[in-house]
Amino acid sequence: MQIENRTLIKRFDINLTLVVLFLNLIGLYNLYSATHAPEAMVWGKTFSSQIMWLSAGWIVYMFCTFFDYKIFNKLAYVFYGINLVLLALVPFIGRSFYGAQRWLDLGFFRYQPSETMKLALVFVLARVLSQKSSPNGMGIKDLILPLVLTGIPFLLVAKQPDLGTALMLAAMAGTLFLFVGVKKKILVFAIISVVVALPLAWNFGMKQYQKQRVLTFLDPSKDPQGAGYNTIQSITAVGSGQWIGKGFQRGTQSQLEFLPERHTDFIFSVLSEEHGFVGSIVTITLFLSLYIMAIRIASHARDKFGVLVAIGSISYVFWHMTVNIGMVTGLLPIVGVPLPLLSYGGSGTLTTMLGLGILSSVSMRRYLF
Repeated sequence: MQIENRTLIKRFDINLTLVVLFLNLIGLYNLYSATHAPEAMVWGKTFSSQIMWLSAGWIVYMFCTFFDYKIFNKLAYVFYGINLVLLALVPFIGRSFYGAQRWLDLGFFRYQPSETMKLALVFVLARVLSQKSSPNGMGIKDLILPLVLTGIPFLLVAKQPDLGTALMLAAMAGTLFLFVGVKKKILVFAIISVVVALPLAWNFGMKQYQKQRVLTFLDPSKDPQGAGYNTIQSITAVGSGQWIGKGFQRGTQSQLEFLPERHTDFIFSVLSEEHGFVGSIVTITLFLSLYIMAIRIASHARDKFGVLVAIGSISYVFWHMTVNIGMVTGLLPIVGVPLPLLSYGGSGTLTTMLGLGILSSVSMRRYLF
């Protein structure tokens, strides 16, 4: 037992841990600037809260690293079921902010069940898909259970309404399906179904403010003081940073509070304005390094569940980063998706560190059978 523990410690993935730490430090540095303007209403409080959440997040990360990830295979349905119940409670006892009912008030903490549901979905899909053997790709029968497991939380989250998070659930599930493999005819059918469903979703499924977001994305200048304001201010902030940025706490868009939600959804806009193209590329490169490491870890995992839970955990970070950066640069509609490891948030920070901790656990136990 002692020899095994020594072997595990030697296999601790220091490179993965350092990349996560560097991204955390960039996030804190950026958050301090975003929330410590003299005019800011949240001066100091947000930054100190994030330090607390990150401290808790690192405890979770290290605990998961030294804890065998196989426990999540055994408890996958339990974790999924608990999160499903909590999601179902949101419409009845949840708190509303900005017109959406997404949080449960725990007194000391506003908990967002849809965040932890993302990893719960990864665990349960990894368990189900790891038990399937489909050398030619999964067929309809193979997909029924995974689709049901994905569809229930998707509908509950979309109803809050939180279309951005619902799409994240779909994207993460889709990543796992494609990684395992789906028969070509099913893939073609799915693409055709999405194309057919788009006009139906526009006319019958989407709320007016969601339609407005899409229209604003296509032409923000149509309503520069209303629906297009966030997009215009964000693009202005990103572009004004140019090559090396305006400097720490010198971004006019963020420091003068022209940039909305600068500590959460638009944190990357603050970074781009103050540190320019160079700072943005350094941050994106760190994320890319994280993805490369995750793929390497998955390829060396000791079992199929380890492979899938590693891919699912890193897909959480990948899709959030892709959508967030696309959103703040005007390449995608604004859907309220934070940037992992940089944006402020309790539920998001803990969930991200949990997922990365499990990735670290898979890495530590590579080659062990």
